[in-house]
Amino acid sequence: MNGGTRQGIDLTRVLHAPQRRVFAAWTSPEDFAAWYGGEAEVPLDRVAMDVRPGVWSLVIVLPGVEMPFHGVYRVVSEPDGLVLTLKDGSTPPDGEGETVTVTFTDLGDGTTELAFQQRGGNLTPAQYAAAEDGWEAFFDALAARLATHP
Repeated sequence: MNGGTRQGIDLTRVLHAPQRRVFAAWTSPEDFAAWYGGEAEVPLDRVAMDVRPGVWSLVIVLPGVEMPFHGVYRVVSEPDGLVLTLKDGSTPPDGEGETVTVTFTDLGDGTTELAFQQRGGNLTPAQYAAAEDGWEAFFDALAARLATHP
């Protein structure tokens, strides 16, 4: 992909957990706080999720900085996936933010394919590259969460 024309992120992971468990990891505040943010702390009292078309928010806390994220669930299709908007502190109040689509496909044998797509065109190619690195770290943390909390 040409770095100057990058418009989003596409990632695929195979997770060693059943489809419904992966869906729950994206929709339970305890699970989501445990993996979103990778190694960073996400205090559970700073997570709000109304998993139906509605609002979600959380704050990642790093030493000396807080990074708020929020958005709206547009589609909730249990256990197949979610479509949600994603905004951070730099998104203008009237901005749409990015759209995240995650699809969970049951591969059998207790494994699930997670197909992730982020679109919006609101980030520079360098910001998309950094965000992709962040999502990769988050998905590493998600895989670890699923391994320790089946």
